[in-house]
Amino acid sequence: MDISSLRERTGASGFTVTELNNYIKNIFEADRTLSSVTVKGEISNFTAHRSGHLYFSLKDADSQIKAVMFRSSASRLRFMPENGMRVIVHGSVSCFSRDGVYQLYAGSIQPDGVGALYLAYEQLKERLAEEGLFDEGHKKPIPELPRNIGVITSPTGAAVRDIINIVKRRFPLATVYVYPALVQGEGAEASLIEGVDFFDNSKLVDTVIIGRGGGSIEDLWAFNSEALARRIFSAEVPVISAVGHETDFTICDFVSDLRAPTPSAAAELAVPDMRELIERIDVSLDRAERALTRRLERSTERLENLNQRLLASGVPQLLLQKRELVERLRVMADRAVSDVLSGLSSRLAVSSEKLVALNPLGVLSRGYSTVAVRGKVVGSVSELNDGDTITVRFSDGAADAVVNRISKEY
Repeated sequence: MDISSLRERTGASGFTVTELNNYIKNIFEADRTLSSVTVKGEISNFTAHRSGHLYFSLKDADSQIKAVMFRSSASRLRFMPENGMRVIVHGSVSCFSRDGVYQLYAGSIQPDGVGALYLAYEQLKERLAEEGLFDEGHKKPIPELPRNIGVITSPTGAAVRDIINIVKRRFPLATVYVYPALVQGEGAEASLIEGVDFFDNSKLVDTVIIGRGGGSIEDLWAFNSEALARRIFSAEVPVISAVGHETDFTICDFVSDLRAPTPSAAAELAVPDMRELIERIDVSLDRAERALTRRLERSTERLENLNQRLLASGVPQLLLQKRELVERLRVMADRAVSDVLSGLSSRLAVSSEKLVALNPLGVLSRGYSTVAVRGKVVGSVSELNDGDTITVRFSDGAADAVVNRISKEY
């Protein structure tokens, strides 16, 4: 609808604001140049809305234009736009009829002078470094004598063959477990994270090597994943990163416990060289043998010196004299003890004879007897009464009797 037909339709009363804005919008959208335009400028007033839409202004030295990138397009960005960033925006220019303003609708944004992937890499690297994910204090030591090695990489690439061959050659006691993972393209990020999950949760291995051979930044992009970096950081098992060639660096390299310049170098860092270990053991045994020999020689020499000093001091002769004195004293003590025991034995014999002579049973055996009343021995007739029952004890027994008459004269 052109402006003349719009006036004819609205009559003398004119046209509404909405109609005018829609008309202007039609003009923008009908312009082929504005429907597909590329604009270079500097970002300002940037806002990332919670809806996922991005709102900003694009400016140069003399003017600026408002811009918006809807969530569907923003989700494909490899980096996050920032204020002051010089960018190249491709999209269309149209009128937002509700507000009566025209603005740039961005379909894509590229950094001006640097690639989007590289910029995204630098942004993530800076952010994770500020969080401390790259700090040396968080690095776990790599076991010196691992029994099992986990490898997360493509099962068909040259990297896995190099790692297996080097481990077998250097340290055949170790077993290599390979987790077959995608290392580039769609699904690679999730596949690599699943590999770390498997080895970390299963506790199957002592060390994990994650990596692949060289390639472009696009080929290596899965190893720049923020999710993968955080999973490696949280893993309990030590992780060696071996991505690309010596000059290639990824986020995975910075967050891992050890960075190897190549997959082959990672295998060499993961296991010791058996031949070097044997040589080190031989050297250690030789050193230990020499040290023990020197110590034995020093001890023998010291003992000899002490023996000479002891002889020179006259102590052995003095000890011999004291030993003779102790022997004499021992003989004297034996004699004294023997004399004492002999005297005690004689006294014991005399006492035994006296006890035999004084034993009441001995007296009874000579014809005497004892009289007892109610269990008490009676020594006088005055202790008896007529009719008492008495017990008369002889040497070979006793008899009970009754007192019929008491005579105080014998």
